[in-house]
Amino acid sequence: CAIAGVWNCVTIDPLNIAAGVWMVLNAFVLFLCEAPFCCQFIEFANAVSAKVDKLRYWQKAVFYCGMAIFPVFLRFSITTLFGNAIAFASGVLYGLASLGKKGDAVSYARLQNRKPADEEKQSGTIRSEAAEQ
Repeated sequence: CAIAGVWNCVTIDPLNIAAGVWMVLNAFVLFLCEAPFCCQFIEFANAVSAKVDKLRYWQKAVFYCGMAIFPVFLRFSITTLFGNAIAFASGVLYGLASLGKKGDAVSYARLQNRKPADEEKQSGTIRSEAAEQ
């Protein structure tokens, strides 16, 4: 993202320069949030990383995808599209992580094969009918 942002700044078009600067800032924020050990020379890096770690996955997904989409809307080009693809993909992965784990195939098959009588046994309706007789 940073390399594509710097490449995007090599122009005289102000929208390209703005998109490039935003992409470089995106790269810096991603390094700060995801890899604070790369930014040990910055005093507040650990504090920012600790705050970001407290966020839920869906909040990180919205934040990362929003940061990645803005330069593409600012100036649509191949450089901005491919430069922000990895930042957007990390947001998508956080979004998928917020959905939770996939269900177990064995337990899903057991749920599908359960008979209505089994459900009645679990709810206690058969016992109450037997008590009435």
